[in-house]
Amino acid sequence: MSAPRHQGPRSSHRPRRVAAFFDLDKTIIATSSVFAFNRSFLDEGLLSRRSVIDLAYTQLAFSLSGADDEQMAKVRQAMATATKGWEPAQVERIVTEALTERVSPTVFVEAQELLSEHRALGHDLVIVSASGEELVAPIARMLGVDHYAATRMSRDADGRYGGSIEFYCQGTGKAEAIRAFAQRYGWDLDSSYAYSDSATDLPMLEEVGHPTAINPDRALRKEALERGWPILTFSNPTPLLPTLERVTGPIFGVGSIALAMGAAVVAFARAGR
Repeated sequence: MSAPRHQGPRSSHRPRRVAAFFDLDKTIIATSSVFAFNRSFLDEGLLSRRSVIDLAYTQLAFSLSGADDEQMAKVRQAMATATKGWEPAQVERIVTEALTERVSPTVFVEAQELLSEHRALGHDLVIVSASGEELVAPIARMLGVDHYAATRMSRDADGRYGGSIEFYCQGTGKAEAIRAFAQRYGWDLDSSYAYSDSATDLPMLEEVGHPTAINPDRALRKEALERGWPILTFSNPTPLLPTLERVTGPIFGVGSIALAMGAAVVAFARAGR
């Protein structure tokens, strides 16, 4: 059975500000955000082929056993170990230089149109991703999205990644970030929207009055059907529409500089399902 057509955000009067929260991978873009930059990370020496294989094994175990606390802890440790010593400025430079070639062609045209619909209604746009600020911030600028939440890594005395995670923006972490945003900006979550493809984002979807599953994995599709949530299929990645792209101007995130490896872990899990 085909997915129902999206009817678009409602335009009713709102007593408070409304936001639209978007997962990134497989929701806005048709790939894993970190996978899009793997070649660049390898070329710059940030990732070795051995570390890619090690992460892949961790991700495979995650996909086979599910997102329980033990596997999530292993995922977090794999992220921290693989990226210890990285310079945040170098990561952001790599991502920014590669955006047009590696990310822009993967943005779903349906997501572009949905972002534009929400923007036209005056809704605040937010990317909520397990990736980090050096990766998410340039993508948010490219999409014209003014807010984001991401994983926050610890820093050593030299400002490099310190080998541990202070805040993991996945699962309940996404819900926590959404609540923090709502308190800061006065957003009415009952009138707000959220979009994701993964059952790991159920806490995020449950925070708002208008959750929607996009290209859902099997577990999220089951939940959406049981709860009567809309299910959308995005299938047409295309370079950014000229009316959407905006690469200048400030953007605002939750927390400090963060890292982008979490997206790869989740992507493997979704592929396994």
